[in-house]
Amino acid sequence: MEEIHRQATHEAVRTDGLQPWQVSAGGIAGLILSIGLARFAYTPVLPLMQHQAGLGDAMGGTLAAVNYAGYMSGALLAALIDDPRWRSRLYFWGMLLGLIATAMMPLAPNLALWAVSRYLGGLSGAAGMLLGSGLVLGFLMRAGRRPELGVHFMGLGLGIVVSAIGAMAMDQLALDWAGHWWGFVVIGVPLLAITWWWRPPVPPPATAALGAGAPSTRWMRWMIAGYFCAGWGFVISATFIVTIVERQPLLHGQGPWAWLLVGLSATPAVFLWDRVARRFGDLNALLAAFALQIVSVVLPMLSGSLAAALTGALLYGATFIGLVSLTLALVGRRSPGNPGKAMARLTLSYGVAQVTAPALAGAMAQASGSYRASLWLTAAVLTIGMLIMLRLRSLEARRDA
Repeated sequence: MEEIHRQATHEAVRTDGLQPWQVSAGGIAGLILSIGLARFAYTPVLPLMQHQAGLGDAMGGTLAAVNYAGYMSGALLAALIDDPRWRSRLYFWGMLLGLIATAMMPLAPNLALWAVSRYLGGLSGAAGMLLGSGLVLGFLMRAGRRPELGVHFMGLGLGIVVSAIGAMAMDQLALDWAGHWWGFVVIGVPLLAITWWWRPPVPPPATAALGAGAPSTRWMRWMIAGYFCAGWGFVISATFIVTIVERQPLLHGQGPWAWLLVGLSATPAVFLWDRVARRFGDLNALLAAFALQIVSVVLPMLSGSLAAALTGALLYGATFIGLVSLTLALVGRRSPGNPGKAMARLTLSYGVAQVTAPALAGAMAQASGSYRASLWLTAAVLTIGMLIMLRLRSLEARRDA
């Protein structure tokens, strides 16, 4: 990998006059739009839609599952496309689709319309996470920069912050659920412009040198299984954390603050996880992230206090971002010829978790009146993810020996 990195520094890179910081900023704006608005804005608006538009727990979970079905469809499409020109085009089309999906939500209190919007928002999220991340990582590798995605994935944390602060501001304006969505559309317009101006240049065709070093099938299968567990842990809190906090009698009205804390902790955490991975190794960093996310899931169930809820939100924000950024960057570095395609293959398992987990959690909550059972199940799935990382670490130690 170091040899590939050195070779890349001497290659001619078509930058279209863009600096690496501009490409990174454009990628961050794309993540805020496609993930923060087209996907994550649903979380803080969900309680309002339940109160004002008659959306039930089961249907709320089902709409989230439809969103993640769109995400998985986008991941499958990204995994099938090799042509760098088409990957670049689909990336921007995905950003435009994110704005359209957001604008569809307030048109009417119609479940079919909402389902279509959530599906298109999922497609947009896949474009931002996979096509955008692959294009940015490839640009950085060709430009001789450190092949890490910590800076790029600031967009995930900032997307949560934007959705949380936006929802809180619109609450102060006494806007209804539809007004919240129109507010997010207004926020999305300048983000789309920045994404277009500073989009990553079309990469050159993969060379033989850059195509070398692909991960083994065995390694990839274990990593896919581990990323499924990470996806399960991510989606339950990403969908229901505000609702879970709001339903605790002593914490009513504090849900948006918990969501804001998730974003505030996720934004700087990407740098911390990069440093942890450099010092202790990628798999050890992933082990630590899994362990801390288990604590974030269990802590609010052990105590109904605001401190426990906010600490859980803080740990969740800091860990889900680490699991995503470390895993995708690791797989992308091991597949330098087409990092976005490798990320997309891995993300299909993440998408399966995102489709199944929220629908199951919503149905369990509606049947029992509580999210406790689904949270315990999430903790168990994350524990399996830790065991998989231990297995991968053992395989790599054996290979090195």
